[in-house]
Order: sequence, then C-alpha cells, then structure tokens
Amino acid sequence: MQQQWFTGPLASFDTETTGVDVETDRIVSAALVVQLAPGAVPQATTWLADPGVPIPDGARAVHGITDERVRAEGRPARTVVAEIARALGEQARAGTPVVVMNAPYDLTLLDRELRRHRDVTLADCLGPAELLILDPRVLDKHVDRYRKGRRTLTDLCAHYGVELTGAHDAAADATAAMGLVRILAARYPGALGALGPADLHLRQRVWHAAQARGLQNWFDRSGTPERVDLSWPLRPLRCACGRRLSPEHRCEAAA
Repeated sequence: MQQQWFTGPLASFDTETTGVDVETDRIVSAALVVQLAPGAVPQATTWLADPGVPIPDGARAVHGITDERVRAEGRPARTVVAEIARALGEQARAGTPVVVMNAPYDLTLLDRELRRHRDVTLADCLGPAELLILDPRVLDKHVDRYRKGRRTLTDLCAHYGVELTGAHDAAADATAAMGLVRILAARYPGALGALGPADLHLRQRVWHAAQARGLQNWFDRSGTPERVDLSWPLRPLRCACGRRLSPEHRCEAAA
C-alpha cells in the first residue's frame, strides 16, 4: 500500500520578528523542523539573528526576545538569512513539503531580508527547485469555510487538539503547524489527503485568493480602508503606488 503523503516526511518553517510589516520588519529568530513520520521525534534547526534594529516593545512582548540577547547571542542577519534560504532549498530539492502557517507573511519577509542583506531573492536562492508549501491557515479555511471564530495558530491548535507548548517560540510554532497539517489531511481525506503536495500547492493559490477576496469584500462593506493581497505563498514586490514591480524593479504602470 502506498504511503499517504501526510504520514511521511514533512518540514515546517516559522519566524519571530520585529513586527508585522513584511516590507520593513526583520527576522529575530527562525526554525526549520523536520519530522519523518507522525510520532517521530522532530529535528529542529534554529537561528537567532541580530536584526540590526531595536526590537519594539510590542514584538518583544510577544516572543520575549530582547535587544540584549540578540546582541550577545545572535549572529549577523546577513549570515542567518542565507543559512535559512539554503536550508529551505535543501527541502525543496528533496521534494519534502514545507508547512508554513500564514506563508505569505514568513516567506515574503524572508524574501525581503534576502534582498536587504544579500541582494538576492528567495527564488534566486532556491534555483530550479520549488518549495511545496502547505499552509494550515488556508487549508483549514477551505475545508471548514463557515466556522466562526479566529484562526490563529493557537486557535487552530485548540480546535484540532494539537499540543502547542511555548507559543511564539519559532520551533514550537513550526512543530504545532506541522501537526495541524497532518490532522487536517487525515480528517479531510477527500479534500486534502487524497491530493499530492504539488497539487495542493497549486490549489492553495486559488483557495487563498478566494479567501482574500471574501475578506476584502467584508472590509469594503464595513468601510475599512485595509487592502488584502491575493498572492500566495509569496507577495510580489510592489511600487509605492501599489502596483507590482517587475524583476528589474520597474512599476507595471510604466510598462
């Protein structure tokens, strides 16, 4: 009998940062967790970076990492982001699906950090390999669209009975997100479990866009000026006018 993908090897990636703006905020810590099968001991690689800027009080209150700690124990952000990209590239080349909760946040922020510190993109670092991303936030919204309530990692773990110890620790969050994906795929075999990771990766682009349009419609009806990006799993670089930039950093409006 062929092994189901969600009972095989999975990786999971998470970051803790200086804030929530993917264009300007910085990575403070990160983790890549690999687990060969459900119940197997997860193997975690972790990073602590000196972001080069002060960590705001709000971010420090969330993850508990201080300026003093990153200065004493953290390594240069330039080194850390390169190592993270290299580790993700290894998973991509191995064909191991990578779980990323709210992927457009973590992956976009990593891409911007690579541009900032190394003058390369995440795609440049991956080369011809492609990350197969599984985003429990998108998957859960697809299979249980009308369930009320928040869908943060903590909320999803409580709903599906996944243990989350040490929330807002990158390794703990990555491990819990991986557990969520395994449970989601097993609980919804027709909608998720029967599809391969490559197929799910493609479908999540469509599902996320539909989910984002629904949220945008709600913002519009309520008079909220916030704009929702439809892109998944990575947000494109944008001009100050809001239009996408080409790889040469030219605004689409000027094309």
